[in-house]
Amino acid sequence: MKKTKLSLKRDLKVEQKLYSLMQELFPICRSITGNGVRKTLRILKEEIDLKIINVPSGTKVFDWKIPNEWNIRDAYVKNSKGERIIDFHKSNLHILNYSIPIKKTISSHELKNHLYSLPEKPNSIPYVTSYYKKNWGFCVPHNSLKSFNDDAYKVHIDSTLKPGSLTYGEFLIKGKIKDEILISTYICHPSLCNDNLSGIVVTTILAKLLSKIETYYSYRFLFIPETIGAITWLSKNKKNLSKIKSGLVVTCVGGNGGFTYKKTRDNNSEIDKISIDVLKHTRKKFETRDFFPYGSDERQYSSPGIDLPIGVLMRTPYYEFKEYHTADDNLDSIKKFALNDSLIMLLKIILQIEKKKPSFNRNQKNETSKLKSEIYQNLNPYCEPQLGRRKLYRNISKSRLVDKKNSENMVELSICWILNFSDGLHSLKEISQKSNLPLKLLRKTAKLLIEKKLLKKIN
Repeated sequence: MKKTKLSLKRDLKVEQKLYSLMQELFPICRSITGNGVRKTLRILKEEIDLKIINVPSGTKVFDWKIPNEWNIRDAYVKNSKGERIIDFHKSNLHILNYSIPIKKTISSHELKNHLYSLPEKPNSIPYVTSYYKKNWGFCVPHNSLKSFNDDAYKVHIDSTLKPGSLTYGEFLIKGKIKDEILISTYICHPSLCNDNLSGIVVTTILAKLLSKIETYYSYRFLFIPETIGAITWLSKNKKNLSKIKSGLVVTCVGGNGGFTYKKTRDNNSEIDKISIDVLKHTRKKFETRDFFPYGSDERQYSSPGIDLPIGVLMRTPYYEFKEYHTADDNLDSIKKFALNDSLIMLLKIILQIEKKKPSFNRNQKNETSKLKSEIYQNLNPYCEPQLGRRKLYRNISKSRLVDKKNSENMVELSICWILNFSDGLHSLKEISQKSNLPLKLLRKTAKLLIEKKLLKKIN
């Protein structure tokens, strides 16, 4: 029998362990596939008995296919003097993640067509990806663009994009009963600390500590590439999802802000009640957010065909801290006490689950909308459909706040809301009320989704 007693007080040794693990992981260039992910998981395996799973490229997972595997060794831009003015080895965020290989001399004009920057953060290197459309590029501070005035530049990206696999890690702590609590974090971001090395290291040490005690529930820990990793795991485990009774996504838990808890799709599930009650009793600053169908992997776990009650524990949420998706999200931006606090908070939530032993019975959803007009059914309810290949989502992914002045952004948001809540129970008017999006925009988007065969009207 496991007799270790968990400490719920700040422990400087644990705090240093969290930070030193982050230091070890920080230099690795990760993506949704590739050697960086595997190296990361091998390091985590030294802490917990992680099962590492590889899923071959081309495997169909719901509406998606596992992409080819991407790896990179070097990348640079040289000026006329032969100097590396952009160097992958100085920051792996300098490369457009998933860039295809290239080696040639190009004009300043052509180079600028492949440079990505953030005007709103002119001194920061942004994190930009192009997973599902072949492209190449470099990411630079916006203020540096005016310095690219040579006649020609040597460009070299030493990368490969070919069949391989998607890799993720899984760790199961068996409890007295087979009912499972899911703890999920994502491992695909390169050298970014709060988002999401903080989630990786806190989840790893949480699993290590929890494995030393006897638990009532079983606890399944997932270390997965964001979006495609969650979709892959759910697709491979669809028949066993009834064992998952609730859970949490852990992300952005290393910053200086107070705690934020994002509720489940129900907005009133047992995990919501327990997490919020624990946060209240700690007397620490915190806030709650109602569910919204974008963000991290909670949107896949909460898709209408899956509908697992998965909340999110964060500090300052994704999108909202100033270093978000830039090279400024480095080791200097992390607060050691925040990592320790976040670990303790998760332990308190789990111990409260263990103490209360809730049944996690779901509310019966057999009543249709009271606002009965315009009810739709999502025709691809198992996770998000792949919107990019239907030309419904941008191919280049940058950090972007909700911007009601940006029409492209608003259409993408409306697609997320309609697909998530078009379960035959919520009308378009209710979705408008939940999302604060104009009904006119939602009607236009619903028409577009019907044309793409992703939606049908059912009343």
